[in-house]
Amino acid sequence: MASSAPLHVPQKWRRPVRQRSRLVRRTGPAHARVEFAHPSEQEFARFLDYYRIRWVYEPVSFPIGWDEDRIAEMFTPDFYLPEHDMYVELTTMKQSLVTPKNRKVRMLRELYPDVSVTLLYRKDHQQLLAKAGYGSIEVQNLRKQDIGDIVISPVELETRVRSLATKISRDYRGRSIVLVGVLKGITFFMADLARQIKVPFVIDYLDLKRYAGAQPRERVSIARDIDYPIEGRHVLLVEDIVNTGLTLDYLLSELRQRNPASVEVVTLLDRPTRRLVDLTVRYVGFQIPNDYVVGYGLDYRELYRNLPFICTLRSSLYELGAAAATPPTVN
Repeated sequence: MASSAPLHVPQKWRRPVRQRSRLVRRTGPAHARVEFAHPSEQEFARFLDYYRIRWVYEPVSFPIGWDEDRIAEMFTPDFYLPEHDMYVELTTMKQSLVTPKNRKVRMLRELYPDVSVTLLYRKDHQQLLAKAGYGSIEVQNLRKQDIGDIVISPVELETRVRSLATKISRDYRGRSIVLVGVLKGITFFMADLARQIKVPFVIDYLDLKRYAGAQPRERVSIARDIDYPIEGRHVLLVEDIVNTGLTLDYLLSELRQRNPASVEVVTLLDRPTRRLVDLTVRYVGFQIPNDYVVGYGLDYRELYRNLPFICTLRSSLYELGAAAATPPTVN
């Protein structure tokens, strides 16, 4: 009989064993490239792909039972989520299989206390989403069928914002800056960006009012101006998204009339294919296609700003609303 939990086993006998790749094709979505042992595993992989959560299928096996100096039992968790350093073991509806899996997970936790492992039932999917940062999917009547795709995941947002802040801090080393946020889509982006910037800065905001004017420069005006004087200062204008560039061109013109030392732009999202004005955006988070996106500060009729990712809305949602009111246009 293999010992149940031999904590005295030498460390060299507990080393995880890397498993061979189960990759069977190199094209197509990730869940279609792997040879899964059970359909429920492919279903779960499809679920992870939908929410842009990176995964590896059965990457390692952990020794959990020994017969004297010989490994007698190993446990291979179904998935590893590298961005969250978590192993996931799926269960089935057969109680006869749930019990031994519980035992293996318990032994794994005892023998490898630094390894994070979760035994996942179907009802636990939402708990996993919450851990991965997607727990707000139910807010404000946002139904799953309203979402087209997750365009940018929470991890991708966090990584890119940190990278932008590092570049800004390097470019402005030895100087202080004035961060000017254009309300209100920049709320979360600006807060996360500011926390990562390592040079001195002050924060101010401005808000815009839009009109249906005949000429481009008649379609926007400043409704709330900044309070901080920017003459002789280095200004960094923070935008959520740049489309045609008409609004941004207007703002840059207004700010440059106040004689700052410099004015640059950082935007979370950019759609260069829609550009109507020739302008330079120095810091860009992500380039995206023309789909209508919400989340991480961006809204549709003031909803969905608090989603921790950026996703598209299915066109049927806002096209239906367009019958009553024209969807908001941005930048």
